[in-house]
Amino acid sequence: MRSIWNGAISFGLVSIPIKLVNATESHSISFRQVHTEDNGRIRYRKFCELEDREVTQSEIGKGYEDADGSIIPITDDDLSHLPIPTARTIEIVAFVPADRIDPLQMDAAYYLAASGAPAAKPYTLLREALKRSHKVAIAKFALRGRERLGMLRVVGDAIAMHGLLWPDEVRAPEGLAPDGDVTVRDKELDLADALMDTLGEVDLEDLHDEYRTALEEVIAAKAAGEAPPETPEPARGGKVLDLMAALEKSVRAAKESRGEEARGEEAQVTPMPSKRPRAAAKKTATATAKKAATKGTAAKKPTAAKTSARKTAAEKPTAKKTAAKKSTAEKSTAKKTVSPRKRSA
Repeated sequence: MRSIWNGAISFGLVSIPIKLVNATESHSISFRQVHTEDNGRIRYRKFCELEDREVTQSEIGKGYEDADGSIIPITDDDLSHLPIPTARTIEIVAFVPADRIDPLQMDAAYYLAASGAPAAKPYTLLREALKRSHKVAIAKFALRGRERLGMLRVVGDAIAMHGLLWPDEVRAPEGLAPDGDVTVRDKELDLADALMDTLGEVDLEDLHDEYRTALEEVIAAKAAGEAPPETPEPARGGKVLDLMAALEKSVRAAKESRGEEARGEEAQVTPMPSKRPRAAAKKTATATAKKAATKGTAAKKPTAAKTSARKTAAEKPTAKKTAAKKSTAEKSTAKKTVSPRKRSA
């Protein structure tokens, strides 16, 4: 692999000569711009505005446009002598746990290759220190005309570096969440969990770029003078208004795609039919109904003994009440007897 930058890792007082190599490569298919009438190539030519002529790549340099429109030339020699320590050095500034790095900050990835035999020992030392600490190194380095932030970690037996965006280059996700209070029911969460469990994990090696494959088939067909393959009709479905129904359908579809038995997440309990003959069941039901009716009647009617006792108690006054009535009657008789004598006197 061709190196794109040569320098050193600064690890305290330890300096490790390294080469920077791209860790990723693009497999996307590129197109040329052509004239639609005759397929002639469309090319861009670079002209000098002052001389009004085309110039070659060797005549092109860098310049900064000032506020008044004047151009300040900047040479490669000027950039190589910038007064910063990271011009040719990847300077490690800290070691932090890997989960401290927000994935939103991650940019391009590179491999750091040891440059020469003297770099083998310090390179291995840094690699093993990163392994044992379960941490990543945060570093600063300069590349392509600007200072950047990087994260060093171990990949296999090599040290990889991810370019990181500066914290102020990552936008805050303000105003992106749905407005208002949205309530998610436990049942919906259970179905979402079931869907995640059904989809399970995947080996990333099994995934591939289907768009590129389809594009290669089109190019091959056109090159052979054949008609390109037809595009399959997309599945047409209405708007899903019932979230629960959509989740249940998704779980079933995921299980079917994995060859599992498709069944709903909500189990319906259906009572089994009775094995007894229909006549016996009817007889039992009749007996049960009669028993219930008898029990209800018995509960409503009081016993004869209780009725008689209540009647006797209601008819017979108590001894005290009878004595009181008799005394009152005697007093009344006495008054009536005395009254004529008083008149006579």
